[in-house]
Amino acid sequence: MRLRIAAAVAAGVAGLLAAPTAAQAAPHHGHDSIRYASIKGCKVSKDGEMKPCGKWRLVMHNGMQHSLPDAQTVALEANGKSSVWQAAPIAVSGNGQRLAYFTTSGRLAVRTLDGGVKLLAKNAVPRVAQYNVTLQLSDDGAKLAVVIGGDKPKRTRIFDTASGEQLGTLSGEETLMGFSADGDEVLTSVEGDESVTDLAVYDDHGQQQLRKTPPQIISANAPEALSGDGKTVASVVMSKKKQLVLYDMDSDQVTARKSIKLPAGDLFMIDWTGEKQVTLHLAQYPENKATKMTIVQIDTETGAVKVRDKYSFLKNTFVFAACGG
Repeated sequence: MRLRIAAAVAAGVAGLLAAPTAAQAAPHHGHDSIRYASIKGCKVSKDGEMKPCGKWRLVMHNGMQHSLPDAQTVALEANGKSSVWQAAPIAVSGNGQRLAYFTTSGRLAVRTLDGGVKLLAKNAVPRVAQYNVTLQLSDDGAKLAVVIGGDKPKRTRIFDTASGEQLGTLSGEETLMGFSADGDEVLTSVEGDESVTDLAVYDDHGQQQLRKTPPQIISANAPEALSGDGKTVASVVMSKKKQLVLYDMDSDQVTARKSIKLPAGDLFMIDWTGEKQVTLHLAQYPENKATKMTIVQIDTETGAVKVRDKYSFLKNTFVFAACGG
């Protein structure tokens, strides 16, 4: 979770509450799904110091913009006072159909584009500074992980977004890499013995399924993504000779290394979006210009790369959260 035209369309959140359209019947990055959420930065000093301001803006695949007036924009401190300088957390599901955020009343909420809003329990998140909270949704938005960092990290919490029920927890000492493609598992990285980094797979109730010390070609090339099979990890070597590498945690074997050709950009996100497909978000940060994002799909069998989408963020973006997948 992460940064940066025409006149915004003043549709407000009401524009998100319409009944699903035909495009939403197969919503994965359809016309009416969210590309990214963005908050504006406002200058507060002559030397260009910035702070978040305004409402969260949802930029859609069809080019429209909507505001999210019930979402907290400037993060609150643990005592409820404004942090002034930090943006509140927000997450977009991989299919661009759901959002997770703190409401202005302090509740954790999950909004679906067909109009439903689920408020989680008041005690779903302990009283901490909101800027120490990271939200991550599964690809379909059915599961939500709440990571609580800071000086004393607390256990990561996993929720069912339809019921609001807490399904399980994970150690706060492990780094959440993300949900598996089907949302039934989560992948974490763990500091192992002798300064090595392990990978671990848990089910959505927090029960460990696998833990292995992967080869360096995997561990040295984070982030990694977990397939829907709950065992196959994808990683990308972003050196001059780029490669997609697949690693089977069950057998502890590298099962594929495919040479790939990628557009310009730094690896921002990696997700499994099919049984034999991995999707990458590649970000470019040109000086004094809007951040650019290119999304590519990779066939894991052939290494073929296809550009799915590309766009520039709103020029006044202070921070953004892009959809995964």
